Amino acid sequence: MLVLLHLFALFLLVTLGFYVFVANPRNRAHQTFAAFIAFLALWTIKDLFFWNFHDENISAGWWAAASFIIALLMQCALVVFAWVFPEDSPIPQKRAAVLFAPSLILIPTAVFGLLWHQVGFVNNQFIIDLAPLAYAFAGYVYFLFGYGATVLFGKYQRYRGTQKSQQIGAILWAVGITGVLKTLANIVLPFFGAYQFLPFSAIFVLPGVLIYAYAISNFKLFSLQTALDQFRLFPIAYKIALSIASVAIFSFIIFQIPIVWWAFQDGMTFEAWRRYLVFSVVSALVPNLLLVLLIVRAFSRPLQKITVAAVQVTNGGYGTEVDLRNSNDEIGLLAESFNEMSRKMAHDIEQLRQLNEQLIRTEKLAAMGTLSAGVAHEVNNPLASISSLIQMMQARSNLDADTTEKLKLISTQINRITRVTKDMMDFAHVRPAAKSAADINQVIETSLRLASFDKSFQKLLLKKTFAENLPPIYADHDQLQQVFLNLLLNARDAMPSGGELSVKTYGSNREIKIEIADSGGGIQANHLKHIFDPFFTTKPTGKGTGLGLAVCYGIITAHGGKIEAAPNDENGTTFFVVLPVNEKADEVEEIAETINV
Repeated sequence: MLVLLHLFALFLLVTLGFYVFVANPRNRAHQTFAAFIAFLALWTIKDLFFWNFHDENISAGWWAAASFIIALLMQCALVVFAWVFPEDSPIPQKRAAVLFAPSLILIPTAVFGLLWHQVGFVNNQFIIDLAPLAYAFAGYVYFLFGYGATVLFGKYQRYRGTQKSQQIGAILWAVGITGVLKTLANIVLPFFGAYQFLPFSAIFVLPGVLIYAYAISNFKLFSLQTALDQFRLFPIAYKIALSIASVAIFSFIIFQIPIVWWAFQDGMTFEAWRRYLVFSVVSALVPNLLLVLLIVRAFSRPLQKITVAAVQVTNGGYGTEVDLRNSNDEIGLLAESFNEMSRKMAHDIEQLRQLNEQLIRTEKLAAMGTLSAGVAHEVNNPLASISSLIQMMQARSNLDADTTEKLKLISTQINRITRVTKDMMDFAHVRPAAKSAADINQVIETSLRLASFDKSFQKLLLKKTFAENLPPIYADHDQLQQVFLNLLLNARDAMPSGGELSVKTYGSNREIKIEIADSGGGIQANHLKHIFDPFFTTKPTGKGTGLGLAVCYGIITAHGGKIEAAPNDENGTTFFVVLPVNEKADEVEEIAETINV
């Protein structure tokens, strides 16, 4: 019965210490608690071997020495815990050196047996005759115990009314209960010759340890939510411990018990020991290989995949993700975080690339605008003089047919140059936007109505998909109308023999999107990056100046929006216009409604 109690206490202590330590392994309080539990586990192992398997004819000095030393180490751990909990404060090294200095003298006295005159069994009765130095040793141990309790009580007073105070109060109760039970079992009763409770001293400490662990874990040790959280996040340390324990138990049940029974069935002879050692070594290979396989599968392969993905990202493969099965441990969280980081990095780099292209295009527009204004001004002045002379010559009545035809041709070319210079001036001097609340569907309807007067546009099959209840935007109605009319006429030019034109609007409370798609011949991929550049055009000579889309780009970006082009899935081109919904639009609309009322 006693051996089962000792095994139960040992299992509980190891499990509890491991659980609390893994919950926060970098916290000094958790580290100190784990050290305290380790000393208690050593105390339990000492009692397990001594009270259940010790030969009464052999001296019990090792047990007494271990008892004194472990008791001292437990109080040292208690003092350190009192220093670091609950602030996770660093250990005061100078104070610790002074306070623990007597241990350097007292521990050797226990090792060399100077603390007792006699210890062991006499006529089946356990007795211990302590030397005076043992009482000094015990006094120092209780001094450390009292000092640690005093430090904890001072912190209890300091944090009164908080959860920290509740935790410290529970720990003081645990320290008090443990101290009273251990004192009764190990000192008071043996002093009066009652040793029957001495083998159970390792059991008496369990209630205090449970309270201790419950308090240090923020009173969540036995809660259902904590259990669910631990199941949700199953740390690697737990997996390693579970794997090793499972393999050990499996190996013991499947291999060791049958091998022991088979090897020693005829007695503990030399041949029996030889058979046991040989087959134990052989049988140990199977669980060890299984353990290696579990570790490789659970840790090595996932880490290798993460490493390969990290190298790919380093080499420029932004957006690379780790393909791992769902795992609720640190490796799973690492892989998930890595994938999120890689995706965000790829997204940010793409945004930077687009922003860089937009800045370059804006600089080009500004430079070309300045150049266009200068060129248009210098060309218009002599062009006006030439146009006046041509008109004067055409007014003469004595011109022959050939001269009249040539003057008409010159006038036509002058008109063409005039249109180009006018486009250049419009491009260079975009007037400030007169912004007001605007309904995007109404703006597009107006642009469609203007475009419908063109005979070529009337050949197109128009499909409109306008979202209802779109919020108003704060924009210049005329400038947006110019943009959409330009896009509609470009779509017309892309489908000279007719085709399908789709106009779609949709959006949210933050932005409105417009799509204008045609079924024409499309734009080559190498041209898409340049279609908004000034003077870039894919139309035949004389059909366009290459400034229309550049003007559209300037208007849309001035409204804080974006304009892009992309090929359709089958053929043709789609222009995407995104305009932000400004809060001022709602304010303007409310003011307009108030004025109307």
